[in-house]
Amino acid sequence: MQDKPPTAAHVPLAAIDIGSNSFRLEIGQLEEGRYRRIDYVKDTVRLGAGLGPQAQLSEEAAQRGLACLARFRERLVGFAPWQVRAVATQTLREASNRDDFLKRGQQALGQPIEVISGREEARLIYAGVAHLQPSPKPRLVIDIGGRSTELILGRGRKPLAVESFPVGSVGLSMRYFADGRLTADAFRAAQVAAGAQIEESIATFGARHWREALGSSGTAGAVSQVLAAEGVTDGRITPQALAWCIERCLAAGHVDKLAFAGLREDRRPVIAGGLAILYTLCALLGIRALQPAKGALRQGVIIDLDARLRAAQSQHPLDMRDTTVRELQHRFGVDIAQARRVEAAALALHDRLGSAPAGGEARRELAWAAALHEIGMLVSHHDHHRHSAYLLTHADAAGFSQSQQRRIGALVLGQRGGLRKVEAELASPGFAHQLLCLRLAVIAAHGRHDVDIGGWHLAPAGQAVELRVVGPDPKALHLLREEAAHWQKVQGVELRLVEMH
Repeated sequence: MQDKPPTAAHVPLAAIDIGSNSFRLEIGQLEEGRYRRIDYVKDTVRLGAGLGPQAQLSEEAAQRGLACLARFRERLVGFAPWQVRAVATQTLREASNRDDFLKRGQQALGQPIEVISGREEARLIYAGVAHLQPSPKPRLVIDIGGRSTELILGRGRKPLAVESFPVGSVGLSMRYFADGRLTADAFRAAQVAAGAQIEESIATFGARHWREALGSSGTAGAVSQVLAAEGVTDGRITPQALAWCIERCLAAGHVDKLAFAGLREDRRPVIAGGLAILYTLCALLGIRALQPAKGALRQGVIIDLDARLRAAQSQHPLDMRDTTVRELQHRFGVDIAQARRVEAAALALHDRLGSAPAGGEARRELAWAAALHEIGMLVSHHDHHRHSAYLLTHADAAGFSQSQQRRIGALVLGQRGGLRKVEAELASPGFAHQLLCLRLAVIAAHGRHDVDIGGWHLAPAGQAVELRVVGPDPKALHLLREEAAHWQKVQGVELRLVEMH
């Protein structure tokens, strides 16, 4: 097993989609731009069904998820960390105890798990659909998951508008069809609830903006299979076909009595909620026919991971996240020259410390934190690091997971002042080294002019880090002494300052 990516990206890659209804493992490979599936495993976990009224994930649901991740780990034996990406969606976006599940889940899977935002989920869904089912037409892609629904307007490979709504087949079925009874009143109430969430999308995603509509994954795929198996349509989902499905549900009266051909048993408990959302979407957005799509989130993750690997292997690495950072700099009026000074100094110090391989994610996170460490200046110069951290943690940032945004936000929060505010994160030596380099770079560039840190020698010294400074500027030396004092007040890494005149 290789620890670093090879010189070519033509290798099997794995995506784990930790969804609200199902967990999926996809192993695929891109060869000359063509996607080839190697393996696919799906497990109906219904993680979202274990989310209580206080947004607490139940232990029973957590155990189902952990058992599934342990099984996925067995299939991933022999895969290097850079070949795998695991993403979690709406249930773990909502869960108040998600950090506990993530910690246990990462141990079970043997890989990091990233929680992605709804809009990032939508972007990745479109990447999968656009790659596996290319078309030059402007198109609408709909993905109804267990607890969220994603809408994407795009053309070719480019998403033009993305949105995510917190309504899905599991959540709606639990709320309006919890006892299994299928009544007209329950369907009307479910459609009203779905419409209340999705109605705002009409202006952006209405029929005048697209020429074809596609339904990705889960609910759309299940309903399409039923319609084809029953001979109602060739698999296309139309308002008339959905009305037929709902009438069949009402005639059955209960989910246990549903007799749809082509309906898998794991879909039976959540089909009513899914039908309510589909019917509402068709009515609101003017959809006359929804075609089943070939791609989905898991393929999008693999395509995105392949793009990252190819970028890392190029002489000038650049992926979606670099573009996003530049856009954020522009949006928040960042002093680009100062950001570059801090970035260059932080990366030089990080390289001298030797705590991460060149081109690794830790080094790139440090670069992004340096590039964006002053975006909070647009809000206020006072405590701008706190404003910067908030913006970075909560902004829609294409390419970034919520987990990675939180890490970068914590780095930016800790760029100045006392370290108590990030003491929990300092338990990780990697984070502590990133933060130390960022803070030292901010000190080096405090005068907002070009700096020379050739006389700053940073090296690990056991559990501590030693900084030898040759011929320091008096003002910088004053700040470095204060910096060493800050690190003495927290557990973990100690900064030893050695002044050499």
